[in-house]
Amino acid sequence: MHPQLQPYFAQFPLSGELGRDVTAVLTHHQLPIVAGHVSRVAQEAKRLAVQFGADPIGEETAGWLHDISGVIPNAVRVDLCQTFNIPVLPGEADFPMILHQKLSAVVAREVFGVTDTAVLSAIGCHTTLKAGASLLDKIVFVADKIKWDQPGEPPYLAEIETAVTHSIDDACRVYLNYLWQQRDSLRYIHPWFLAAYEELSSPTYRRLP
Repeated sequence: MHPQLQPYFAQFPLSGELGRDVTAVLTHHQLPIVAGHVSRVAQEAKRLAVQFGADPIGEETAGWLHDISGVIPNAVRVDLCQTFNIPVLPGEADFPMILHQKLSAVVAREVFGVTDTAVLSAIGCHTTLKAGASLLDKIVFVADKIKWDQPGEPPYLAEIETAVTHSIDDACRVYLNYLWQQRDSLRYIHPWFLAAYEELSSPTYRRLP
C-alpha cells in the first residue's frame, strides 16, 4: 500500500468480503451514512446490471467502492491526486470534494486490488458521468442518483425510476437535466458533467437500451 494511503486504510486487514471491508473502513472513520449509501448503491447497481445485461459483479464492486475515498480529508486530496498522477482541473482544486470520484478509483486499485479498468472507470466518474461513458459507467451513475446519500427522497426520483425501466440513457438524462436546471446555484460545473450532458442531449446520439 502506498505510504500516503496508509493513515486511512493500513489498520484494516482485508477479509476478502468486500461489503464487510468497506463497511468497516467507513464505520471506523465515522461515516455510517456513507456506509449505508454505498451498500444500497451496490445492490441497485447489481440489479440494474442484470436488467441491462451488464456485469453484476463488476457493478456491485463499483457500487461498494465508489465513495471509499470519503475517508480522505478534502485538504489532502489535491496532493494525493498529484502523487498518483491524476490530472486536477482548476475547478477541482478549488472544490476538492469532487475529487473523491477520481480518488476512489485510486483506492479501489491500490488498497482493494481492483484491476478491471471498466470498474475503475465507473468509480472514477460516478458523480459527474463523462462523454463516451460505458454501460457500466452509466449504471453506477444512475444507481448513485437513485440511492442518494441525502435525507428524504430525491426530487427527481419518480422520473428517474420510470426512465430506468426502459433505458439507462434516459435515466442518465433525467439527472443530467435536473442538474443542468440547477446550474446557477452550483458551486462548480464540472466539464465532465457538461460534456456528458451535451452528448446525451444531442439528437444524433445513439442511445443504449
